[in-house]
Amino acid sequence: MEIKNIGGTIVLKTAEGSSLRGADLSWSNFHGADLSKADLRRANLSGSKFQDANLSGADLCGSRLWKANLSGANLFGSSLWNANLYGADLSGSDLCGADLRGADLFGADLTGASLWHSSLQGASFREANLCGANLCGADLGGVCLRGTDLRGAWLWNANLSGADLRGTDLRGTDLQDADLSGASLRGTGLTPEALRDRGAVFDENTVFDK
Repeated sequence: MEIKNIGGTIVLKTAEGSSLRGADLSWSNFHGADLSKADLRRANLSGSKFQDANLSGADLCGSRLWKANLSGANLFGSSLWNANLYGADLSGSDLCGADLRGADLFGADLTGASLWHSSLQGASFREANLCGANLCGADLGGVCLRGTDLRGAWLWNANLSGADLRGTDLRGTDLQDADLSGASLRGTGLTPEALRDRGAVFDENTVFDK
């Protein structure tokens, strides 16, 4: 691992498999760094820059990534269980197979992000931007998506059973084979007929506008 202090900013070049558990690295610059399989559990990474960084397989459980910039980052198979990603920029990032259970993504930017087959139970995406995101096969059962922008997102075969989708923008969203059983769809403008036309699955517990 090579860490340099350049003009007061921490610049990390490579840390594959390294342990930074519990470290305070807030407002640091990890642009393009190799942090694959790194141990970053409970680390403070608030405001840090991870653009195009390799965080595949990294353990970020319980880490603080408030307002962090992770645009274009490789987070494939990473663990972000209970991580704080409030207002983080994850646009264009690869989160396929990532564990985001219990993560706080309030107001996060996930435009064009790929979350294919990621685990999202208990996560909060309230007021997040998921325009054009790939959520095919993702487990969003019981997840809070209230006020989320899902325009043009891919939710094919996703589990949205019991999810809170009140006020969510679902224009142009691919809902083919998505499970919306017991989900709350108030304020979305969707009707049972519209869901049938879009190939979604729902049941008598799915809540629509009255």
